[in-house]
Amino acid sequence: MNKKVAVILSGCGVYDGAEIHESVITLLRLDQRGARVQCFAPNIAQHHVINHTNGEVMPESRNVLVESARIARGEIKDVRELVAADFDALIVPGGFGAAKNLSDFATSGANCIVQPDVLAAARGFAETGKPVGLICIAPHLAAKIYGEGVSCTIGNDAGTAAALAEMGAQHVDCVVSEIVVDEKRKLVTTPAYMLAQSIADAASGINKLVDRVLELAH
Repeated sequence: MNKKVAVILSGCGVYDGAEIHESVITLLRLDQRGARVQCFAPNIAQHHVINHTNGEVMPESRNVLVESARIARGEIKDVRELVAADFDALIVPGGFGAAKNLSDFATSGANCIVQPDVLAAARGFAETGKPVGLICIAPHLAAKIYGEGVSCTIGNDAGTAAALAEMGAQHVDCVVSEIVVDEKRKLVTTPAYMLAQSIADAASGINKLVDRVLELAH
């Protein structure tokens, strides 16, 4: 039977939402592997809106669910509807939206608070022993989901790794083409654009992450 996988998006665009390359690579690999996918996002206002041509903050407001629908081609649901019992696995792509909209890690670091609906949904997978994949900066959520001692990677950035350690995670340095697997918790992480210099670089690790998450779902 084809596995059902939930994907939580955090907007649309690397600087204020879900990283588009990472999201599309994830969705493509899942489709190539025959998985049935449903995208979700929190129905909240974005932390802010960034002009992706110059990096400047724009004087407007956008909704995370509405923006995420751009990547999902409109096939998306409010994350409050996400119930772990309905799926075999969960994957969360990165992008600054993961650290600005799914939590406030970008501004609060180790003292961050995860968006309640996102945290409840992710913990549902952890508590039922179902695999989770966290990509790029999204592994900062690991300690909040699983508690102290969880193993994960964001690549090799010392400052970010130190923040994860302060939160209770065990950070493992990892190259862009590889994954880190916490076998006990069925958590899979990969650096993607924390290290990637190209879309092919990002895909090399993300494809392995998707494959491993699906293997753990068996």
